[in-house]
Amino acid sequence: MQVSSKGVLEGLVLTANRVMTGVTLWGAAAGCAWAADPQPYVTQLAGTGQADLDAALKSSSDLLSLQATHAVGPFALAGRVRSEYDRLRSALESYGYYEGTVQISLHRAKGKDSVTVDGMAPALSDWLTGVPAGEKVTAEIKVQRGPLYHLGSVKVVDPKTNTPVELTQAQQTAFNLKTGQDAVAQDVLGSGGSLLDVWREEGHALAQVDKPRAYLQPHTHTLDIVYPASAGPVLNIGKIDVDGLQRVREPFVRRRLTVKEGELYQPSKIEAARQDLSALGVFSNVGVKDGSTKPVNGTMPLDFTLKEAKRRSVGAEAGYSTDLGARVGATWTHYNILGNAERLKLTALITGLGGSAQQGLGYDVYADFMKPDFYSRNQNLSVRVEALRQLFWSYRQTAFLVNAGITRRIDKHWNINFGLAAEQENIEQFNVSRDYTIVSAPLGATFDNTGVGNPIEPALHGVRASINATPSVSLGNKGSGTSFFAILNASASTYFDLHHLGISKPGRSIIALRGMIGSIQGASTYDIPPDQRMYAGGSATVRGYRWQGVGPQYGRTRYAIGGTSLDAGSIEYRQRLFKSFGMAGFVDAGQVGSSSMPFTGTLRVGAGGGVRYYTPIGPVRVDVAVPLNRAYRGDKWDLYIGLGETF
Repeated sequence: MQVSSKGVLEGLVLTANRVMTGVTLWGAAAGCAWAADPQPYVTQLAGTGQADLDAALKSSSDLLSLQATHAVGPFALAGRVRSEYDRLRSALESYGYYEGTVQISLHRAKGKDSVTVDGMAPALSDWLTGVPAGEKVTAEIKVQRGPLYHLGSVKVVDPKTNTPVELTQAQQTAFNLKTGQDAVAQDVLGSGGSLLDVWREEGHALAQVDKPRAYLQPHTHTLDIVYPASAGPVLNIGKIDVDGLQRVREPFVRRRLTVKEGELYQPSKIEAARQDLSALGVFSNVGVKDGSTKPVNGTMPLDFTLKEAKRRSVGAEAGYSTDLGARVGATWTHYNILGNAERLKLTALITGLGGSAQQGLGYDVYADFMKPDFYSRNQNLSVRVEALRQLFWSYRQTAFLVNAGITRRIDKHWNINFGLAAEQENIEQFNVSRDYTIVSAPLGATFDNTGVGNPIEPALHGVRASINATPSVSLGNKGSGTSFFAILNASASTYFDLHHLGISKPGRSIIALRGMIGSIQGASTYDIPPDQRMYAGGSATVRGYRWQGVGPQYGRTRYAIGGTSLDAGSIEYRQRLFKSFGMAGFVDAGQVGSSSMPFTGTLRVGAGGGVRYYTPIGPVRVDVAVPLNRAYRGDKWDLYIGLGETF
């Protein structure tokens, strides 16, 4: 942004060393260190009474920022003082104060030298040289704002014809510069970018907005602005080229593209298409740029450049809690097994390594297959084949499961899912073995506006909610009868940043709330296979109680019966500490009832806290919880270690 004036300030130009950003202002170089002992000093910068301006002055001051980290000799320090004037005047001008003054004076410690030296005095270097080695001097800076300038005339001019450009109402709203408003550089410079964005969103792919010219009018304390800008023609999207594909099939990528040839050229939609391709997980980099510097038959070609990521990965999985014990295992994932971004993940886990809710070692082995855009865009097919063995105190289960489902995205926040599942299992309970064949048709919907795509990354705001209904039939096998039942459950969590109350920095202090409710309709507790009943306890519901430790028990034993209703809630305070650490405190409560109506049973309450270590992929969580009304033979405390927050 260039500034000149008619009169006293004629010829003044704000060069790159005095860019009017209002945030970070760079001045002339502080000078080189001369061959002399460093001169220590302390800077006192008086406030102006305007908080945002004071912050800009502090960030612009080399004397202030370098006093503790970049000591220089007397001659170099004198040069730093002299360059300080330009830096601080640039800060003043960036906030509209073009007649402000900067005064800098230096003096020695009290009682040693009463002489005060002006920062522009020719003898400053000699005076600094005479200061005894190691003695600090004080640099006092006083800034007077002067009159605040306002915008005078504001014009948008075509640089080729030098004629005014007429703006529509939408363009004028985005440009948002009006006569009479404060002449703040950040607003002036930002308005050009806003106008450019609007023009390009309207299809003006070749729109140009140059740096503004500003003319000082000291007699009226105004700043006249001239913006050279031209919209250019309205263009549609032309030929789309896709480069860089090796194993991902081009027809799949082209079907996946959310922009098509012939559509209006809009950068926001083009960027959304780029991000959508990135989200597939098969590309390490997705770039897009205009395919030409000139229109081609009224269109602008696009070039998408894709770099494929590694097709395979091997990982480890581990977790520990005192109720479920340790689980360790490995995963192998292929991200593009059939050429259309299909993902196959194989996982093998050993479970039940210790744990108050476990009777011995178990396993969980499964294969997950996911196919995106299954018969329709935004519709994914998921298939899982799983074999598991779990040795809980309540029952011992050996099962083989197959389920297939479709997840369809309705809009930015909503997804629905539906599918079919079948399970063949054997459950041993009190030395009685029963076989079950269970067929179900799960149906559900989820809502998430937290803006967090990675489930391990903690949410800082918004709501997550889900509701599910699973009609099921347990077919009669050896030792069991046939029963029909429907499992209904809903859950929601929300996150509130205390920054909105003005008591913390953004993202540092979070209140997280969770609630869930469930009911099984159509059958009584003992007509439902044990693994299909409702249980509570553990990190998923009520911490401080082991898994299956909340709800009806067999007499005065540690064997859980399970129930046909559940309700639970949690409140958690999360505090970020320093750069990589954090802490949390929480209270959980919940109950499981033998009736299909929730809010029955014995309410159990647990409380605790923990620490967090934040890694690039998510926080490592260590929590300890205790029961506040401990059940008979229940755990006295529980420890939970995992990756990511509990909810």
